[in-house]
Amino acid sequence: MDIIKEKFSDLETYSPKKLRTLRNNLNNRISHFESSGDKAKDLKPSQRLYGLDEDQCKSLLSKVQELLKNL
Repeated sequence: MDIIKEKFSDLETYSPKKLRTLRNNLNNRISHFESSGDKAKDLKPSQRLYGLDEDQCKSLLSKVQELLKNL
């Protein structure tokens, strides 16, 4: 969970557009995990979601969805 706190500590300051983009990226990443299983490719270190596993992506997605609801 430390990776999420480190990389996304400013999540509440994201614009609605940036939150929607992040939501879409998370949904795509979770789909990739579900379809590829243990063979899921790692992202490049320059990617914002680099280092996150499937559970961390799902946790972050729920936070993003909650923020989008409250806009």
